[in-house]
Amino acid sequence: MKFFRLLSLFCAVLFVVSCAQEKTGTTAKDSQEFKVPFEKFTLDNGLTVVLHKDTSDPVVAVALTTHVGSAREIEGRTGFAHLFEHLLFLESENLGKGGLDKMSARIGGSGANGSTSRDRTNYFQTVPKDALEKMIWAEADKLGYFINTVTDPVLAKEKQVVKNEKRQGVDNRPYGHVQYVVDKNLYPENHPYNWQVIGSLEDLQNATLQDVKDFYNRWYTPNNTVLTIAGDFDTAQTKAWVHKYFDEIKKGEEVPVLETPPVTVVETKKLYYEDNFARTPQLTMSWPTVPLYHKDSYALTLLARYLSDGKKAPFNEVLVDDNQLTSNVTMYNYASELAGQYRVQVRAFTGKDLDEVAQSIDDAFAKFESEGIPQAAIDRIKAGQETDFYNGLSSVLGKGFQLAQYETFAGDPGFIAKDIENILAVTTEDVMRVYTTYIKDKNFIATSFVPNGQVDLALENSVLAEVVEEKIVDGAEDSFDASIVATYEKTPSSFDRSVEPPYGNAPELNIPEVWQKDLSSGIKVSGIENSEVPLVEFQLKFDGGLLLENPEKVGVSNLMAQLMTKGTATKTTAELEEAIESLGASIYVYAGDESVTVSGNTLAKNYEATMALVEEIILQPRWDEKEFEIIKQSVTNQIVQQQANPNSIAANQYTKLIYGDKHILSHNRLGTPDSVAAITIDDLKAFYKNLSPTVANMYVVGDIKEDNVIASLAGINQNMEAATVTIPSYEMPVRPEQSKVYFYDVPGAKQSVLRFGYPALAATNPDYYPAQVMNYRLGGGGFASQLTQQLREGKGYTYGIRSSFSGTAIPGAFTISSGVRSNVTYESAALVKQILEEYGENFNQEDLEVSKSFLIKSNARAFETGRAKLGMLSNISELNLPVDYAKQREATVREMTVEEIKALSDKYLDPNKMIYLVVGDAKTQLKKMEQLGYGTPVLLNPKEAIKK
Repeated sequence: MKFFRLLSLFCAVLFVVSCAQEKTGTTAKDSQEFKVPFEKFTLDNGLTVVLHKDTSDPVVAVALTTHVGSAREIEGRTGFAHLFEHLLFLESENLGKGGLDKMSARIGGSGANGSTSRDRTNYFQTVPKDALEKMIWAEADKLGYFINTVTDPVLAKEKQVVKNEKRQGVDNRPYGHVQYVVDKNLYPENHPYNWQVIGSLEDLQNATLQDVKDFYNRWYTPNNTVLTIAGDFDTAQTKAWVHKYFDEIKKGEEVPVLETPPVTVVETKKLYYEDNFARTPQLTMSWPTVPLYHKDSYALTLLARYLSDGKKAPFNEVLVDDNQLTSNVTMYNYASELAGQYRVQVRAFTGKDLDEVAQSIDDAFAKFESEGIPQAAIDRIKAGQETDFYNGLSSVLGKGFQLAQYETFAGDPGFIAKDIENILAVTTEDVMRVYTTYIKDKNFIATSFVPNGQVDLALENSVLAEVVEEKIVDGAEDSFDASIVATYEKTPSSFDRSVEPPYGNAPELNIPEVWQKDLSSGIKVSGIENSEVPLVEFQLKFDGGLLLENPEKVGVSNLMAQLMTKGTATKTTAELEEAIESLGASIYVYAGDESVTVSGNTLAKNYEATMALVEEIILQPRWDEKEFEIIKQSVTNQIVQQQANPNSIAANQYTKLIYGDKHILSHNRLGTPDSVAAITIDDLKAFYKNLSPTVANMYVVGDIKEDNVIASLAGINQNMEAATVTIPSYEMPVRPEQSKVYFYDVPGAKQSVLRFGYPALAATNPDYYPAQVMNYRLGGGGFASQLTQQLREGKGYTYGIRSSFSGTAIPGAFTISSGVRSNVTYESAALVKQILEEYGENFNQEDLEVSKSFLIKSNARAFETGRAKLGMLSNISELNLPVDYAKQREATVREMTVEEIKALSDKYLDPNKMIYLVVGDAKTQLKKMEQLGYGTPVLLNPKEAIKK
């Protein structure tokens, strides 16, 4: 993916209908009325176009989906589909260098993005509706006028970026190679799922320019592509634009249907691997199953949810409660276009033998065989699937993705009706049948990933898995000059495509109507009514969290929050879960640095019943001792795992450096193994008294009226005991007078994780939002930022880099964060330092105009989703902002000058007054960091570090 981003749109709902008639907007009063209207047509060149009109927000989502993923590659040239996803953003003949990313910054887009799977590659963006013609022009340019812009230097640079992505997502994290080992052994060598979507480092390095051109010409054709447009647009005008920009792109060769025989595992294979970043053993068991939309895939999905989700799930009862081997079991049916796999994954507690885990898995399956699955469980799961579906439709992009998914893999955007019919048709007999057909007594692939030196924890008779590990070698990567401009003869067109289309009529900033009310108990309530989908989302936040904890016994608020959903005074854990699931709802309680939050998501028709359960959770906690001990063990294991994950290490160490020893926020809110062990249930009961209506805010967004919300809070308002809660005041550490480099050693790390910054501003500071404006071109604007352009696009050092201010009502940090190739750790830090030194001096009017254009135009989509609306309510309440703060910020942006940006840069971006933290391989990188000019780096874990 261009960025790591999971876009899961699982469609499961009662009586949802798609039709080929255009309608304006979507309304939802109940599930039987809800529709996703669409119109489909095909151009003469084979391009399929799907339109969905929704006028609820002044935005349009445009997605281009090409039916090519890693399954269309060949052995030895893997990773091409994913490499292409990257290349298509860089340049095209008429967009010029910077391509869609550069244009996105000007038009207020959500950030041009893309993703690659085994079977398809997609490109997508949500923009203000006045930029629709520009997006259609740009997508056509990528599809038909791109390949001439790819040169050897461009390819060399993007190879480095993709390899950095692999290091970050696979090589430099715990259990990162599991999928590789499973697929290599589950699928035969000639099967297109035998290799990974991201490919191998060797294959990427060997890719030639001609390979790239051949791949593009074969697969990136109109007749292998679906264009989806969803949102607020004029249908006739949109069709005219599609014809204008896409019609003359030539049709490609016919694309054959991939035919692959069913996958068969002739004998069970057991493999092990010593994982450099793991601290606990993990067992993964995989069985071959059926492709996407196969009739059995629906029952397999339901089987996985029943076996592993919830207190009464057989695997939870055996592995978690009875045998106490793990805190949870992950199970799912992974169905792709050509094949599927059913997976059970258990990350065991420290030191647990995976043979014991495997035996417990057998016992859990046996328990299921003897007891079966009750109809009530099937009904609960289907209720949750309905809510999942509506959540996927909360944005126009989500609706567009769903239509493209069905068109690409089912040949019909209206396949949703059949999909739902298949989901609803699953019976208890189907579930038992697919278990017997695909799982029971069938051969499988088992992988044991264990910490270094703990091979004895792997399954008995396992053999060593083959995993290629990259060596850290200085100067190992090819050099390139990213500044070279490609020269080529432009592809002929019937009109001048180099002229960017004009904007349409600019949409007004659409601020949702907010209602607010104070209850007699002290609870402050605010909400936004929105009937686009039949959902309600809410957050009930109590001030406090980590801020109220004892520094000597950190972890209490987190344990209390987790325990609160483990039953009530009148319901066991299982009974509470069943009550929530039967409503198709979700209720979570979690503790943060500054609050404890009860959040929920439910169908509108079940809102009152959901809130009745919230009331019970808050007012009648169960304080279950057995559940408390299970949670403590789980949290301890989580802390241990963090200690080996470079990104978690960086986050925790950076927080310590920012806040210092005397501030409570310097602590990991999970605590330490020792502090968690010392916490008693009485500590939780004492902390519970801080959940007071006097420090509570309730935010509600969705298809619900104010009166209904207030009525739903009556019990909490009347019965919740009020307390005087005083939030301790901590002195905020000041910015360092002189920069210092800190290093945390992770031997063998393939990347160095960077965190550079200092204690900065509160969100209530008058400079806070202007500083965010200033930061847009530095590192807050994605591909419009200098950090990305220079470290990723210019040097190929990283997959991603960003900078941000993170204040709340309490001052937060200014932070630059990235993961860079290990052998350019110093070079990356030095370049960041140089960029900071020159940023204000070089900031010009063009930079300001790009910043203004994005920040103003992006407001059109600022409050599209329920989550965004909840964020708006939170900002208004917790930062004491006016309801129209978005308009006031827009005015601030309009009035900003280059001189103001320069002054803010001088004030807040001094590289000589920062903390520089590196988490990486000290043996090869620590000494070099002295060249940064800030003295000898401080090694934060000298007892663990590898001696030179």
